Amino acid sequence: MNKTLSIKPYGFYLIALLIFLSSCGTRKYTVRTDNKAAKAADVLASLKSKPLYRFINDWTGVRYRFGGLDKNGIDCSGFAYLLEKEIYGVTLPRISRDQARFAREKSFGSLKEGDLVFFSFGGNDVDHVGVYLNNGFFVHASTNRGVIVDDINLPAYQKVLVKSGSVN
Repeated sequence: MNKTLSIKPYGFYLIALLIFLSSCGTRKYTVRTDNKAAKAADVLASLKSKPLYRFINDWTGVRYRFGGLDKNGIDCSGFAYLLEKEIYGVTLPRISRDQARFAREKSFGSLKEGDLVFFSFGGNDVDHVGVYLNNGFFVHASTNRGVIVDDINLPAYQKVLVKSGSVN
């Protein structure tokens, strides 16, 4: 009789374990497509220019380095300079302030893939540049995160957006 009693607790635990494991298998997992990374991936996938897609993919994650112009580190104006030259054949000035003067002003609502967006984080003068992609996203060399695709509609960017324009 002792053997029968000692089996029952193990049987109970075994059944409880099987129920637990089978219930995990029936849970539905959903992927949220409204997060920033998913939206950025959608923006990249919908680019008209495949060379632009490859260029961004190649440079994503390269760290920021003031004055940098290669994969060891790049700054925002250097990134815009290389992208516009390689993808669109346009030679921009090297400094973001001069790039802003070079660009033909364009309303934010009429921006197209490859247009430039300019920011002033430190006062009155342009001190940051990015390249517009689509659906409110742009690519730039962030001082903290390196080359990244970002949402220009974030309040942090909207407060400091000072100009948008075309060089194509």
